[in-house]
Amino acid sequence: MVLMGAAPGASAQVSQARSADEAAPVACTELRASGNPQYPPYLWPENEDGRAGELVGAAAELAQWIGREVGMPVRMRYIGPWGRVQQEMRAGNLDAIVGAFFTQARTEYMDYIHPPFRETRTVVWIGPRSRLQYQRWSDLQAWRGATVINNSFGEEFDRYAREKLDIEQVPSLEQAIQMLQRGRVDYLIYEDSPGEAYLARLGVKGMRQLQPAVASEPLYLTLSHRSPCNTPELRGRLQRAMYKFARERKLMDEFVARAQLLWRKPRE
Repeated sequence: MVLMGAAPGASAQVSQARSADEAAPVACTELRASGNPQYPPYLWPENEDGRAGELVGAAAELAQWIGREVGMPVRMRYIGPWGRVQQEMRAGNLDAIVGAFFTQARTEYMDYIHPPFRETRTVVWIGPRSRLQYQRWSDLQAWRGATVINNSFGEEFDRYAREKLDIEQVPSLEQAIQMLQRGRVDYLIYEDSPGEAYLARLGVKGMRQLQPAVASEPLYLTLSHRSPCNTPELRGRLQRAMYKFARERKLMDEFVARAQLLWRKPRE
């Protein structure tokens, strides 16, 4: 009987493949984090001329706090607009987002760390001469609105807006505010604190919020499914840190107050 030997080079190929499969995982020494850069007092770029750099604000201060609690630096990077942040998170080029609403679609590429760190309110903004009367979502159907592209205001309102409302999505909150000022739209959908911060920075007077809120949604810390840092051990440490933060009820209020003062400083 003749025994057939392996083809020349096959053993080396198998060995190389096994070595690649058994390669050590990429070490996680810091969390590469980001968030919505048009989101004062929670986040905005340290360099407001578009250059790469860090993000500052209340969520950035929270990130530093989290880093101390889990014993790992959290670097809040400015990498571009909110849409790109989500793309980089999906690709695994970011480890974490500090400040994301929950949507079912986002669970396909990132894990939510509980509990959330802040409850936010999304409202209808109108100009000083507006005749829009608002009590429920259906009151917006006869009017034209604007909001910022790639933003979510909770799955229920997002679905209603897609199906029933005429809302134009634009690249920046500043552009949406200008559209409202010029009468190109009748209302703006955005959160209360970030809206107030931008109006103050732009010196816009007379715009007001309508009640009740369109939605109230919690903000979460999230981890990318493709991040080498997304391990059961680190998720557990992060969750313990977030529960501790939730018990320290005044901490986020302090972070927001400091961020509001920083945001209001004149730009150089």
